[in-house]
Amino acid sequence: MGFKVLITDGLEKEGIDIISAAGEAVDKKDIEAAELLQIVGEYDGLIVRGRTKVTKEVFDAARNLKVVGRAGVGVDNIDLEAAKAHGVTVVNAPTATTIAVAELGFGMMLALVRDIPHTDAAMKQGKWTKKDYMGTELHGKTLGIVGYGNIGSTIGRYAQALGMKVICHDPLRNPDEIRATGAEPEQLDDIYTQADIITFHVPLTPETKHMVSDETFTKMKDGVLLVNVARGGIIEEAALLRALESGKVAGAALDVYEKEPPVDWTLVRHPKVIAVPHIGGQTKEAQTRVAIDIASEVMNVLQGNKLRWKIC
Repeated sequence: MGFKVLITDGLEKEGIDIISAAGEAVDKKDIEAAELLQIVGEYDGLIVRGRTKVTKEVFDAARNLKVVGRAGVGVDNIDLEAAKAHGVTVVNAPTATTIAVAELGFGMMLALVRDIPHTDAAMKQGKWTKKDYMGTELHGKTLGIVGYGNIGSTIGRYAQALGMKVICHDPLRNPDEIRATGAEPEQLDDIYTQADIITFHVPLTPETKHMVSDETFTKMKDGVLLVNVARGGIIEEAALLRALESGKVAGAALDVYEKEPPVDWTLVRHPKVIAVPHIGGQTKEAQTRVAIDIASEVMNVLQGNKLRWKIC
C-alpha cells in the first residue's frame, strides 16, 4: 500500500507527481484547523506552507504521521518540540526560494533609493514631478547584511556587482569563508553603526524577535534604510514607526509583518515605507523548485532514503 500525503496549502504539479509516483497526494488547499484535526490521522505525510499551523494538537491527532514538510524555509509555524515528542521528522526546502527572495530584496533596495513607488504614482496621476525627486545611488554605499546564509550571501553578490561595500554579521559562518565571498564579517553593533542600508535574513526565534528596537535604532546612522524580506517580528514595528517619524530611518521596505495580514495598517501606509504582501518566494521558478524539493524530501523520509534538509 502506498503512502498518503496531505497537502494543505497547495503545491505545484511537479511536486504532486513525485508523491503520486509512490503513493497518494491529497490536496486540501485552505483546509481549516478543525478539519485538519479530524483527518490528519489518516496520513503518513503532511506538506504545509506558512498558513497552516502544525500544533501539538495536530501531532496528538496524527497517529500515523511520519513526516511534516515545510514548502519553504521557515518552520516557525510547526511545533518542533511536539514533532520530536511524537517521533515525527520535520523537513524543509531551504534553497528553493533563494533567488526569488534575494531578487525581491534587492529590487526593494533600488525602489527605496530611487523612490520608484512615489514617482510612479505621480505619473499615473498625470503629474510630471521630475524636479521634486532626487535619489541616491547604491554604488559606493555600505550594505549591512544580518544573516549571511543562502539569501543574505546572494544579496551580497548582487550588491558587490553594483559597487557596494558589503559587511555582514552571521555567527554561524566562518569569517574566512565570508571574506572569500568579498564581504567583511562584523559584530552586530558595527553593522548598525556603519551601514547605509541594512537587510535582514535571519529566522524568527526567541533570540531574534524584536532584535531591532528603539535601542537598536539609536545605534544606526541617521537616514539609514532598512529592508526585511525574512520574517515579521524581527523588527519591532512600533519602534520602526517611531524611527520613521523622527527621520532616523529614511525609508523601509517590508515583505513580512508581525501579523499577516497586518491588524494595524499604520506602518504599511506610511509614506516612507514600501510594503508588499509576503511575496518573496512567489515566482513560477521558485514555486516549481519548492514543490520538487519538498515532495522529494518528504518521500525520502517515507522511503527511508538519505535526507538533505532535516530540521528535527
